Amino acid sequence: MDIAGIEKIAKALADKTRLKIYEQIAAKKTCCCSELVAMRGVTPATVSHHLRILSEAGLITCRRKGQFVINEVNPQVITEFTSSVKTLGRRKNSAA
Repeated sequence: MDIAGIEKIAKALADKTRLKIYEQIAAKKTCCCSELVAMRGVTPATVSHHLRILSEAGLITCRRKGQFVINEVNPQVITEFTSSVKTLGRRKNSAA
């Protein structure tokens, strides 16, 4: 993963509400928007905004099932992100 990808994911997870939404989706494997609205006590528009940012970062995938949008985590992205962050630390330490 390149630096731009690392930065995009880090920014997406830096927001407290987005991090909690991501954690909730990850804990349940799948989650629809209405469940997230009920849990977080925020408006549907706010949840939709945060889901869009998480999706653009590749952290979640969203698919329509009838009238619902089902959200799922993309485990490969978070695995690649953590691996890339570890590599950054090694590169910095070996250059010093």
